[in-house]
Amino acid sequence: MSKDDQAMADEWAAAMEEDKQPGKDVADSSKSEGKAGSPDLDVILDIPVRISMEVGSTAITIRNLLQLNQGSVIELDRLAGEPLDVLVNGTLIAHGEVVVVNDKFGIRMTDVISPSERIKKLR
Repeated sequence: MSKDDQAMADEWAAAMEEDKQPGKDVADSSKSEGKAGSPDLDVILDIPVRISMEVGSTAITIRNLLQLNQGSVIELDRLAGEPLDVLVNGTLIAHGEVVVVNDKFGIRMTDVISPSERIKKLR
């Protein structure tokens, strides 16, 4: 890891540390409790997943899509200031707001969807 990468990682860690709230540590909830019969989650913790943020969406016809050019504005289904959706492999896991750290965009989680709610949405 280069010095710049390490400095950026340190900046993000510091920013995340500032936002931590007592009792909401995501990392602690993923630890295996070691009960008999409980799965060992360590085997899946290094599997990469795709995380994305969705500002909003809309449906338009192909005719209108082909007429878009530089400067065109597309109206989305969200109001300005509404939280963004945080998706992992296409599944909604949280809502958040945009933050900027060292001229790079990030997202601060404002509302994490509970595991039971996520399971309900999968069905």
